[in-house]
Amino acid sequence: MLNVAVLGFDCAACRKAYRLIDEVAQELGIAIHLEKISDPARIAAHRVLSAPGVVVAGKLVHSGGAPSRKQIAIWLTVQP
Repeated sequence: MLNVAVLGFDCAACRKAYRLIDEVAQELGIAIHLEKISDPARIAAHRVLSAPGVVVAGKLVHSGGAPSRKQIAIWLTVQP
């Protein structure tokens, strides 16, 4: 199972990112563990300067604004 986290506070972009990631994972049939992280210390540890940040398999892959469905699909399907 792939671990995915949305880092940020309860802003519209953070909620949208969370919803899009969940939808894309379901559409692709990929099992993920999706988590919202709003703890400032944990967000800072990933060096997120602009919310939302998205972490996939422990790696920060996005920061600032909601990602596109296409970009999410790439993150969920292209893993080392």
